[in-house]
Amino acid sequence: MSKIYKHLETKLIHAGEPDPLINGAVSMPVFQSSTFEYTGATSYNDLKYIRLNNTPNHIALHQKLAALENTEAALVTASGMAAISTTLLSILSSGDHFLAQECLYGGTHDFITKDLETFGISYDFIDGDDPGSWEHKLKPNTKAIYVETMTNPLLQVADLKAVVEFAKAHGLISLIDNTFSSPVNFRPPEWGFDLSLHSCTKYLNGHSDIVAGAVIGRADLIEKITHKLNHLGGSLDPHACFLLHRGLKTLAVRVKYQNESALTIANFLEKHSAIKKINYPGLESHPRHQRASELFDGFSGMLSFELNDGVQATERFIENTTLPISAPSLGGVESLITRPAITSHSGMSPKDRQALGISDALIRLSVGIEATEDIIEDFDQALNA
Repeated sequence: MSKIYKHLETKLIHAGEPDPLINGAVSMPVFQSSTFEYTGATSYNDLKYIRLNNTPNHIALHQKLAALENTEAALVTASGMAAISTTLLSILSSGDHFLAQECLYGGTHDFITKDLETFGISYDFIDGDDPGSWEHKLKPNTKAIYVETMTNPLLQVADLKAVVEFAKAHGLISLIDNTFSSPVNFRPPEWGFDLSLHSCTKYLNGHSDIVAGAVIGRADLIEKITHKLNHLGGSLDPHACFLLHRGLKTLAVRVKYQNESALTIANFLEKHSAIKKINYPGLESHPRHQRASELFDGFSGMLSFELNDGVQATERFIENTTLPISAPSLGGVESLITRPAITSHSGMSPKDRQALGISDALIRLSVGIEATEDIIEDFDQALNA
């Protein structure tokens, strides 16, 4: 009898698992072999080899990730940036043009603004909140549109429905970085996006011990991206595959708790007299709270905020906290705190950061799974110190 997994929580545990189990092993083994016995493959891309992303560890992940977002196919990569760069270089060629949301993760912004032009690919940035302004930036050679589910680090929520409609109306490939939300909170293919990208380093793995990426979506596009990745070499090694596979199984319980905890912390910060501004789509005061509520099943464990007294007060606050670790990543079981201006977005010029609203004093918080009450108590003493 074929197994049917209806709910995401069940898919996280059972989708993509070997059937029958390998020698009865309940946990997926690590296939620490660079190459495999030839079995008659007629295509280079079908040879079993780590760099070709088709070992048993890769295949199990591909099937599970596709099932999580209810789409056709998936591909894991050596990092989130490997997923982003390989995808863009697969769907865009010399002479092509694409549209990208103006506020993006710093690494993505740098790749677009500093690297793509060397491949003869041009771009224009768009305001994700103003669909009426997009059409005048279209060109005959425009091929794609790229956005983030919730922008890093300002937690903006673009008009994602309009993005899909615009892409379909103009024959564009729609891409979205879904790292901040994870499939627990948002599944882009269900809304019509062609490709969903993740830094699996973050929520999908959840334990701050690997670097990995993923591309999820249309099978024809995933095949094209896989062939490009096979040449560029950004493949995930089997042990990292194993750790990601293991981390995924607790994704739902982790993210649901982080959703609840982040909302409670955001409410606390919003009411504190030392806070100038807070960015969290779960707050009713967020300018796109209603949109986020319609799109998402949860608002993530990510938030950002500013203190009233600028950079010096920000640095004192971070120094005075005792629970969060000052580090530039996110999505792990431990709370992480950082200033994007000196970490994730330090590659952008101060002028570009300022234009987007990323001040030098902005704090980004990734809420872990510690007791919410302990985090709030720690923040309260740090703000009052």
